[in-house]
Amino acid sequence: MATLQNCSSFLTLVALLVVVLFVDQTSSTSRKSLKHHHHHTQPYPDGFRVMLHHVDSDKNLTKLERVQHGMKRGKSRLQRLNAMVLAASTPDSQLEAPIHAGNGEYLMELSIGTPPESYPAVLDTGSDLIWTQCKPCTQCYKQPTPIFDPKKSSSFSKVSCGSDLCSALPSSTCSDGCQYVYSYGDYSVTQGILATETFTFGDSGSKVSVENIGFGCGEDNEGDGFEQASGLVGLGRGPLSLVSQLKEPRFSYCLTSIDDTKSSVLLFGSLASVNGTKEALTTPLLKNPSQPSFYYLSLEGISVGDTQLSIAKSTFDVSDDGSGGVIIDSGTTITYIEQKAFEALKKEFISQTNLPLDKSDSTGLDVCFNLPSGSTEVEVPKLVFHFKGGDLELPAENYMIADSNLGLACLAMGASSGMSIFGNVQQQNILVNHDLEKETISFLPTSCDQL
Repeated sequence: MATLQNCSSFLTLVALLVVVLFVDQTSSTSRKSLKHHHHHTQPYPDGFRVMLHHVDSDKNLTKLERVQHGMKRGKSRLQRLNAMVLAASTPDSQLEAPIHAGNGEYLMELSIGTPPESYPAVLDTGSDLIWTQCKPCTQCYKQPTPIFDPKKSSSFSKVSCGSDLCSALPSSTCSDGCQYVYSYGDYSVTQGILATETFTFGDSGSKVSVENIGFGCGEDNEGDGFEQASGLVGLGRGPLSLVSQLKEPRFSYCLTSIDDTKSSVLLFGSLASVNGTKEALTTPLLKNPSQPSFYYLSLEGISVGDTQLSIAKSTFDVSDDGSGGVIIDSGTTITYIEQKAFEALKKEFISQTNLPLDKSDSTGLDVCFNLPSGSTEVEVPKLVFHFKGGDLELPAENYMIADSNLGLACLAMGASSGMSIFGNVQQQNILVNHDLEKETISFLPTSCDQL
């Protein structure tokens, strides 16, 4: 059994919500240099580090409220992700512009242009395009920083219609340069002109500048969910994403618990490596041709306690029409498991948990238990995800949320139809390393605040 400490408020496991990133290179000087597989010299031979901060850290919210905020955002994201897969598996859908995930759970602080103008951007591992709102705006939402003015930057350059970046766009037209449209579901969309700029990561103490990054200069941007940011940075697998454009096949992130005041971290390059670490679980990254931006995992089963759930082998496979499968997503709060598999998990979890079931349905989470009064710790069944390559046993605080004010402990998971999503609550205090050269993801249990 796993033991869950029942703290006076919501336990350490709630979703990491929106987070602010900035670069800190102080520790990279002592690292080994990166082996280059590309022809140009990089301005960051040792890789670089980006700090993450919880957007709600200055708000007076309980942990439960934080998870509920994240789930509310995650609900529209879940609908979008499923709509995307559905659209891709329907033969007539190529007539419409593809939909992308949008609204991540983190914000990345970076600067654009010469001289550099800072802007906070949603970080999204579920899409590729990098964009910011640009003057002259035909339609712009209210954003936290001044709108970027290309006329004031000496490094701004429009991308020609014949360029690789332009042809990588899902939808573009040619007039006065490469015009793009990129949509994120029913109402959210950005359109404008594709350009290249110098992007700077970091604060006054340690800056890393990278030239000629392709991005969307959005002159018409609308939709919910972007207001806390001045744009978006795609970290997906396609050619337009920041990862692809940095020609940097390795990146990692490590998310601290939601109630931890210490920073989370994003690492690029050699800093991201978990090579040669015995404790790391490495599993193949799968590709889905109909959703090329997503990071698909090779999940083979789930155990509750010592009982492996009887889940049909095909449940977590990507089917021929592109539906199903399991993606890992930093922008989804809790883990969503395909409906039938979730029902099996729920049933087994309830039968192994020696606590009365709460039937009030007051939290928005599917499975909650009443805590015995005055208890400081309760036992919950262990939860193990069986990946190809090894087993990931989650710490109790990565799947159970206790709130002694409400007298409840809840399972931080839910059901989805079709595609399953490994969310960020389950990823806390695990270094999650993406290696796009080897096509693997590695999980290494880590105290993220020590990195």
